[in-house]
Amino acid sequence: MRQPAIRRRIALTGVAALIAALLLIRLPVSAEPQLELDDDVHSVLEKSLSVVEIDKEIGRIQEEKQTLLATMTDTEQQLAAQQEKIESKREQAGSVLRAYYMGERDFLFTALLSANSLPDLFQIIDYVDILLTHDKHTLNSYAEQYEKVKAGYEQLKDRQAALSDLEDRLQTQRSRVLALEAQLDEQLAGRSDAERLRLMMNELTSFWETAGLKEVKQYFRELSKAMQKLPSWVQDNKSYLEIEGFNYTLRVPQDDLNAFLREQNDMFERFAFTFADNKVTATGKRDNMELSITGTYTVQDKPKNGIIFHVEELLFNGFALPDTTRSSLEEEFDLGFYPGLIISFLKAKSVEIKDGELIVKLSINL
Repeated sequence: MRQPAIRRRIALTGVAALIAALLLIRLPVSAEPQLELDDDVHSVLEKSLSVVEIDKEIGRIQEEKQTLLATMTDTEQQLAAQQEKIESKREQAGSVLRAYYMGERDFLFTALLSANSLPDLFQIIDYVDILLTHDKHTLNSYAEQYEKVKAGYEQLKDRQAALSDLEDRLQTQRSRVLALEAQLDEQLAGRSDAERLRLMMNELTSFWETAGLKEVKQYFRELSKAMQKLPSWVQDNKSYLEIEGFNYTLRVPQDDLNAFLREQNDMFERFAFTFADNKVTATGKRDNMELSITGTYTVQDKPKNGIIFHVEELLFNGFALPDTTRSSLEEEFDLGFYPGLIISFLKAKSVEIKDGELIVKLSINL
């Protein structure tokens, strides 16, 4: 992939320009998240951050593609070896089947009927058993090799489909980056402060990669740990669980959830959940870094029943991160809640956010 124009220009910024610009910029973006920027500048900085993050997704997809190609090569080699084995097994199985079809095994039954004594009969039976066992083994070996080859081709077919999906994703993300870079070039063209903006873009990117991402992951990591303890907390606080016959309702007020989080980790003293408009918003601030996570819960049945959190918006110091970053964090950190960990036979049926409460309808899982 060609070196993106906007990042090349940032990288080639001269030392003299950097010193001059820094003399003008007294309030760097990284250190002052509360600094108000006009819409155009905010848009430029946000897009530059998206370029960096989508570029990371491209790198992840390329690595996944290379891993998949390697496994496909291994599968193809295994199939080739299995094909050689099955050819010899096919010939052996064909010989056995032809023997039965052509009546070449009829002599066995004739020999049984012609036995003149009991010892002769037992000897013939042993011989027949050996021959029939060998025939059965030959046919079974062929069947097993055939099933292995068949399974191998199915596996290869699935991986080819996965490779095609990866190619589509890669092309989509590359197109997004090119489009964003074109927009950035257009927005910067003709601006008298273009060089200053490039320096701000560079500074924001550096701050995000060296400190911001680490901070975001720390919050997600601690939230994931806390959510794993939530079922035990509910068990100890049965007042949140309403029971009507075979139906259960879990109601967790936002203030109580925030209190629970603060019991788990001191960092949540500066972090709070808000329930409104059927969405969950978590906001926090620490060390000149502001984080806002907004998302929704949905019910999931597989691989296990629970309510799963989906990140719909992620803001860092007021800048929205792209969907690729949100998806990556969702995959890395599980913020779900699993009712079966409260009582093994409970199953989530629905979830909603209403009047400052997280409301989960539960039923007995028969």
